[in-house]
Amino acid sequence: MSDFTDIEYRIEGPAAVISLNRPEKLNALTYHTMSEIRSAVDQSVANVDAVGIVITGEGRGFCSGLDAQVLAEVTGKGRLVEEEKAETEELPGIFSYLLEVPKPVISAINGVAAGGGLVLALMSDIRIASTKASFLTIFLKRGLIAEHGSSWILPRLMGTGRALDLLWMSDRIDAETALSLGLVEKLVPPDELVEHCCGYIQRLSESVAPLAIAETKKLVYRHLGMGYREALLEADESQNRFAGAPDAAEGARALLEKRLPKFQRFNDS
Repeated sequence: MSDFTDIEYRIEGPAAVISLNRPEKLNALTYHTMSEIRSAVDQSVANVDAVGIVITGEGRGFCSGLDAQVLAEVTGKGRLVEEEKAETEELPGIFSYLLEVPKPVISAINGVAAGGGLVLALMSDIRIASTKASFLTIFLKRGLIAEHGSSWILPRLMGTGRALDLLWMSDRIDAETALSLGLVEKLVPPDELVEHCCGYIQRLSESVAPLAIAETKKLVYRHLGMGYREALLEADESQNRFAGAPDAAEGARALLEKRLPKFQRFNDS
């Protein structure tokens, strides 16, 4: 579909599938790889037929983090992002932009997710892992801190003590442990992983309003940092706005007519 070199990109029904494709390096990240991931995500947002995004890896690994050569080049410079991208209004962190993508982002974690690869999974909305997946924070063992928003999201997923233990010790944990800790939402056999994640997007496309998905995602992340009064007031304003929109009328008609609704797609003007 596009001239990518470090990833494969395809549309499967309503799912846009991004596969990291450096299997000989366990899909380690270079700046070029991260740029291609961002480009594919942007294409997916712009594609009216894509209801959601699935990110996975080719070969044995999901993503082993920053390529060793890149890590060697950037350490000691005082920042771990490209200089020309550092002074923007975007959220800091290599995959933090995924939090503001208005479509569901699912990480299909097929193998090891370490360092920046773990951040990629954490910044996705839902994490569905292969039973052969494993997870490793690794930052502190490289003389670094919990990077790229991991100190914000991990305690919210796992609780403070568990998050600190995972970050401090940097022990590799298996898929079952990740599930028990709340790091992933579901485990799937390896040969069913991507199909399962695409099926999740398919189910959303058949019965859920994409505009409501985008609004709900925005509210959930915003409200993590708000007090209850401010959050409830904002939610009330939003629900009143959506109650008067065409999708709500269509949802009511579909219920009365006992059929699946035909909601407006995101970016469908």
